[in-house]
This record gives sequence, structure tokens and C-alpha cells, in this order.
Amino acid sequence: MSAVVMHTVGMNNVAMNNVAASGAQAAGRVRLRLTRRGRAVLTMLVALPIVIGAMVFALNGGGAAATGEQAHVTFHYVTVQSGDSLWSVASRIAPNADPRNVIADLVNLNGLSSAVVTPGQQLAIPTQYDGK
Repeated sequence: MSAVVMHTVGMNNVAMNNVAASGAQAAGRVRLRLTRRGRAVLTMLVALPIVIGAMVFALNGGGAAATGEQAHVTFHYVTVQSGDSLWSVASRIAPNADPRNVIADLVNLNGLSSAVVTPGQQLAIPTQYDGK
């Protein structure tokens, strides 16, 4: 009877050693498994500093410092007469310059959408053509 008991005890020791050995192997191969909520939390933790940095850059990145100095530019104006076109106005204010260049400058300075002018319209004269 005692041999049977020893044999049973011996099998239990062997079985226990096998279980311990397989547990050690399993502990070496443990993989991290994240749930859907865990992945979302991890993504938020990684993305949060990037989003905060982008917001700080967007709010402060383009701030130009304004100075108290103002450029006081005075323009002289010409009034468009009946029958005038930009060509005739350009020829009148700058007789020695190419009228096409003067017209382009008049259109840019006055923010005209086309080359059509109306009688009584005030046009600012670019400083390089102001002979006064």
C-alpha cells in the first residue's frame, strides 16, 4: 500500500513540475492584448499632446506685432470727366510714361474690377505719376 501512495505522490510531483514548466514558458510568451476601449484611450493619450501643440501654434504662430507708427501717405486725386477713359486719364497724368503701365497702376491702386470708369469718379494717382 505504501508503494501505491508513493507512486501517486511521485506522479503528483512530476505533474506539478510539468505544470510549473509550462507556466514558465507561457509567462515568457505573454502578449499584450488591448480592448477596443484600451486602444481608444492609448490613441487619445498619444494624440492629445499633438493636438494641444497644433492649437498653441495656430493661436500664437501667426501673430504679427503691430507698431504704433502709421504711414501717412497722401494721395492726389483726379476726377474722371465725361468722355474720359482710363487711357485718356493715364495720358493726362503721365504724358511721358507708357499709358498701359499707368493704367495698370491706376487699376491696382484704386481696386478697380475693370477698366471702365464713370464721370465724376475719383481716382487716386500713384505717387510716381504725381507731378504736383
